[in-house]
Amino acid sequence: MDTTELENEHLEDKNIQSSIPSQFLKDDNTGEDKEIKEIVFSEKEETKPQVAESVCPPQGRLNNYITNGVLLVMIWFAISSISSHGQYPDENSFGLLIVFFCSLIAGKLMEVSKISSMPPLPPLLGMLLAGFTIRNAPYISEHVHISSEWSSTVRNIALTLILIKAGLGLDIQALKRLKNVCLRLSFGPCLMEACSTAVISHFLLNFPWQWGFLLGFVIGAVSPAVVVPSMLKLQEEGYGVEKGIPTLLMAASSVDDILAITGFSISMSIVFSTGGILHDLLTSFRDVIIGVLLGTFLGIFLQYFPSEDQTNLPMKRACLILSLCISAVIVSNSIGMHGAGGLFTLMLTFIGGMNWTTNKIGVQKIITFAWDIFQPLLFGLVGMEVSVAALKSDAIGISIACMSLALLVRISCTFFLVSFAGFNFKEKIFIALSWIPKATVQAVLGPLALETARVSSPHLEPYAKDVMTIAFLAILITAPNGALLINILGPRLLARHDPN
Repeated sequence: MDTTELENEHLEDKNIQSSIPSQFLKDDNTGEDKEIKEIVFSEKEETKPQVAESVCPPQGRLNNYITNGVLLVMIWFAISSISSHGQYPDENSFGLLIVFFCSLIAGKLMEVSKISSMPPLPPLLGMLLAGFTIRNAPYISEHVHISSEWSSTVRNIALTLILIKAGLGLDIQALKRLKNVCLRLSFGPCLMEACSTAVISHFLLNFPWQWGFLLGFVIGAVSPAVVVPSMLKLQEEGYGVEKGIPTLLMAASSVDDILAITGFSISMSIVFSTGGILHDLLTSFRDVIIGVLLGTFLGIFLQYFPSEDQTNLPMKRACLILSLCISAVIVSNSIGMHGAGGLFTLMLTFIGGMNWTTNKIGVQKIITFAWDIFQPLLFGLVGMEVSVAALKSDAIGISIACMSLALLVRISCTFFLVSFAGFNFKEKIFIALSWIPKATVQAVLGPLALETARVSSPHLEPYAKDVMTIAFLAILITAPNGALLINILGPRLLARHDPN
């Protein structure tokens, strides 16, 4: 008993002695302790709303989606009611609203749904399938109607936004640094695929030569909507950065689209013209000259107006660009000058943005926001143009064969053109295979020939329907497969550069 009491007293003395310096230390560091406590409590208070988010009532991102959706519906209802003189909104605006929300939801689902060890699929694939489902579902197709005029207007606006993004996105420094291989990669594969498509479709689909070249330029363009996000992801992870492969492909994709749209516009003028070949070529050359000159003149105007000292500069520049370019594209198409509006848009945005030392990124963000609104409408409307009842099994097989043969020519040509640019074998394989996704330009250009044929030349409508079908199949096959190839082969074939 005595020994245990002595041991307890000894332990108590040690505890008292050890507590004294700790108290002194605490007293000396009271300010630091208070600061630490305040930081901890402030972090807890900041994180409380995130932890306390609930589904009913919804908060956070879900609340934002519901608010924006209701706001969009009410704006649509108000504008439609005013335009229809106080009556209920008409069926065209209702159909566009249904297509927009269905395509947006399908794109989000495609983006969220991920398979283990597989990269995500592009959202535009879900948008395309949503429009296809609306057109071919028995009950829905009877209640969703959109006139050709409304559909044409939406596609023209989407085409304008694509051209604006391409013009503003041209990186002059990257083009100067990689000018030789970039020019080869921009012009060679697109022209070779267009020419090979014209030859193959002439013999397999019995297309006239002018329709063959029109089809070639429709499916000859690569899709920046698939290539650019994938390249940015590889660039952030350091793959291929040392040789500038992501920068090369992003810069060349814009020029590739410009070439395809220009070739398509010239082919459209030739196909739907009533004059001879020489007259058609002179008319196309006239459209090119008018578009380039007007775009250059107004591009120089936009370099100085509005001036740098004004407020809300990005918004003013974006509104000027949108109003000028959309008007030019719609007016040029209505008067038969199909190539002038597109070239006007490209020259205006490229030259106008050269002197924008500041706020160019702000303008691009506004244009991107507008594109995010029209992208679901564009791909949803393209999906609605394809009817299962009108498709023929043999036509689908021949169309896929035609597209696949032309794609093989494009891959081979791309591999050959980058063989003398300092890339190794694996890098050349990656560049050739990453140059196949098709989506955005095909979604815009595919239906244009069909709409023009319905209005001006009904006897050419079968060719235009075949062009539309092949464009749809090109998006459906190459967009997801191209995205998968880029994301899977990039880390395996490209050397990783660690900046640290």
